[in-house]
Amino acid sequence: MPKRILPLSDMQVSKIKPQPKQITLFDGGGLFLLVTPSGGKLWRFKYRFEGKEKLLALGTYPEISLADARQRRDEARKQISHNIDPGVLRKAMKQAETEETETFEVIAREWHAKFTPTWTPGHTATIMGRLERDIFPWIGKRPVAAIKAPELLTVLRRIESRGALESAHRIRTIAGQVFRYAVATGRAERDPAADLRGALPQPGEKHHAAITDPKEVAPLLKAIDGYQGHFVVKCALRLAPMFFVRPGELRNAEWAEVDLDEAVWAIPKHKMKMKQDHIVPLSNQAIEILTELKELTGSSRYVFPSGRSFVRPMSNNAILAALRRMGYDKDTMTGHGFRAMARTILDEVLQVRPDFIEHQLAHAVRDPNGRAYNRTAHLAERRKMMQTWANYLDELKVGAKVITFQKVK
Repeated sequence: MPKRILPLSDMQVSKIKPQPKQITLFDGGGLFLLVTPSGGKLWRFKYRFEGKEKLLALGTYPEISLADARQRRDEARKQISHNIDPGVLRKAMKQAETEETETFEVIAREWHAKFTPTWTPGHTATIMGRLERDIFPWIGKRPVAAIKAPELLTVLRRIESRGALESAHRIRTIAGQVFRYAVATGRAERDPAADLRGALPQPGEKHHAAITDPKEVAPLLKAIDGYQGHFVVKCALRLAPMFFVRPGELRNAEWAEVDLDEAVWAIPKHKMKMKQDHIVPLSNQAIEILTELKELTGSSRYVFPSGRSFVRPMSNNAILAALRRMGYDKDTMTGHGFRAMARTILDEVLQVRPDFIEHQLAHAVRDPNGRAYNRTAHLAERRKMMQTWANYLDELKVGAKVITFQKVK
């Protein structure tokens, strides 16, 4: 004859004290109270399903009273009578609840908030704008773990169909970053965006990403001034928008080519893409930066020597890596992008003559007879332009009123 179990009382449950070893107090029908050495009082339900003994947690006392625990036990026993495993049912309900809250949009906003402190305001707004415009309306409410590659491809095809192929590629990159964050935080098993490499056609001509809107240039310049990396790289970053030369021309600059007294940097033709000598007039701001830098790197052949050795120039990836560190991805800004920035704003905002700009960009500019101009062509006007440009960049940084695009037709 099985041993009779006396039901517990409210007073017995409330008065029981913890012991060095855990205590088990049975109430009957599979319900018992587990008292841990640390003082915890845990309701448990022991049951058998398909021949296997199982255990179900029903909550903790006093949050769950004795009466509540008995009610939960009775509900579980009723489920068993209908051939339902209460433990499996609870797990399924919990998973469904979790999936409802861990949608792509929830994870994406969490990822965005986590990385916002490392991005510039402009980049932060751009990323969220793309998410809200091109992804959230279609898969934002879907559980992040349930999204597969074909579903994401449908979203990208929709963007491609409106003639925005480059945007589709950028959206795939952003989605991939969100999925990888979900994987890293245990909310997804894999990144479906990775399975879509090659699924979209590549854009035709690839232009170097550049920031050309003065309202977005200002935060970039401020980010450069606040850059915490190597001093030499910071100086190169500060001079890049002033000089707008090609990245290779900048990093290979030599002190022998720079005349601070005459305020010129004369680049020999063997370093130039067009194989012609080129002169970069130095603004007052550029001279100030170079003068300070020379105290550090003047003993080197190079203006911007490598951080590891003064006998080699700065790495061709140094500027790009610094931009990434400041939060500018390859689709937003590149070292080459400073050329497009200067060309656009000098023309459309500051109304500088296009041929002066093209000369300073070291593009092939020819006279009416088809002959290439020499390196000193329009030098006086270009010197004035470079000082005006440096002054304008300073105005942007201090928050002066930004002149909007007003191209004269």
